[in-house]
This record gives sequence, structure tokens and C-alpha cells, in this order.
Amino acid sequence: MKKTNRKKTASSTRAAANRLLADNRLARHQYEILETLETGIELLGTEVKSIRAGQANLRDGFCLIRKGELHLHNVHISPHTHAGTYFNHDPLRTRKLLAHSREINKLRGQLEKKGLALIPINIHLKGSWIKLTIGLGKGRKLYDKRQDEKKKQIDRDIKSAIARF
Repeated sequence: MKKTNRKKTASSTRAAANRLLADNRLARHQYEILETLETGIELLGTEVKSIRAGQANLRDGFCLIRKGELHLHNVHISPHTHAGTYFNHDPLRTRKLLAHSREINKLRGQLEKKGLALIPINIHLKGSWIKLTIGLGKGRKLYDKRQDEKKKQIDRDIKSAIARF
């Protein structure tokens, strides 16, 4: 009986170590994600505490490559509630992303193609590290979004029809 309790606690700690902290669901709707990359993110202490509390918003965020470095722009991380105004961070500051130079060069080559953008998809924990998943996305047209919505509705109707029988 003690062994089963140990397994449950070990699996629960693994699940807690790899949990989703913030998600950009709108990005998958507005962009067709061609490729993803998991990067580290350079954060301040109060930013880490705010992100772990679920106070991050990726909705309007985007990434740029400047001087061979990857930067995250326009992502709002709320100021930490239990820190004073002097020690807190600017919510919309530009943050440096940590990736290998060959990965950045590969992304730069793909970004030169017309219509591609780097979009933050989610922030998650990987062990004790906070990681950001960015995606190389191509903007969707309105008719693509309509076709996708129609396809999802047909799938829902099929599942409900099967469930009835």
C-alpha cells in the first residue's frame, strides 16, 4: 500500500513540474503554426513569481530577431502583488529569449519568406525552469478560418450522432 502512495506522489510531482502556466489560444486561430521551438526566457524574480501565479498574457505578443538575439515584445506579465513598487518590474518590457545561434539563424532564414511571423504559443514549466514555446506562423485568411470552423462543427455533429447510437 505504501508503494502505491509513493507512485502517486511521484507522478503528481512530475505533472506539477511540467504544467502549463499561460496559453495563447488566439494564436492557433489566427495563424497556421508551421514549426515550434522551445526557448528559455530571461526573467526577473518578480516576473517569475507572477508567471507561476498565472499572471501572464501572451495574446498580443510577438518575437523579433535583433542583432542575432531573439526578443519577446508586448507580452504582459502583471506586477507581483507582494512586492513594493520600487522592486517590481515593468509589465510590458522587452524580454530576451534564450536559444542557440543556429536555431536563431534557421528562424531568420524562414522569416525572410513573406507572411511569416514568430508568435509566443505558451509558457510552461519544465522541471523548475520556465520555458516559452514560440511558433513560426503564417497568417490565416478569413475563408481559412471559416473552413476550419465548419470542419470542427461537422466533427462535433458526427461525434454526437455516434454517441446517440
